[in-house]
Amino acid sequence: MAKLVSKTYAQALFELAVEEGRTSAFMEEAAGLLEIIRTNAEFGQFMNHPKIQKENKLEVVQNVFRDKISREMLGFLVTIIEKDRYTEIEAILEDFVASIKEYNNIGTAYVTTAIAINDQEKQDIESRLLATTRYKTIECIYDVDTSLIGGMVIKMGDRVVDSSIRTKLDKLQRELMAIQL
Repeated sequence: MAKLVSKTYAQALFELAVEEGRTSAFMEEAAGLLEIIRTNAEFGQFMNHPKIQKENKLEVVQNVFRDKISREMLGFLVTIIEKDRYTEIEAILEDFVASIKEYNNIGTAYVTTAIAINDQEKQDIESRLLATTRYKTIECIYDVDTSLIGGMVIKMGDRVVDSSIRTKLDKLQRELMAIQL
């Protein structure tokens, strides 16, 4: 249910951004709001506190963000608060940013390797991903997981390419266990 709520609100904001022709500006504002929400726990506690009146929350949001974000984004925040959906704000903004990136042909790849890789290797991975996808730009988020032993795992959306040694060893073990002696 929560996923449906976040998708619905994110889609409404996305349609507004496209209609206004301001997808990049709205995406920057949404990313900034996400950063504020993630780094300011006290603000989240205030906004989610059940004993604080909705009017007080609206007043705080308008005072804090009035001159810092667009009228449309402020109106969106007000709507979220009025509809008691602030608990979903992170998911909504994440879905919105993902929709804008998809609209602008920007892919996001999560690359996990067994060891840290250098800039040239990162550039090679990004070039290969650009060549094998429809995206014009790729944003790669790199992570190191020594349990992979070697190789890498790349996740883009719902696709996973796992060429890690750990996975190959696990597969080999399953195949050996399946052999009847």
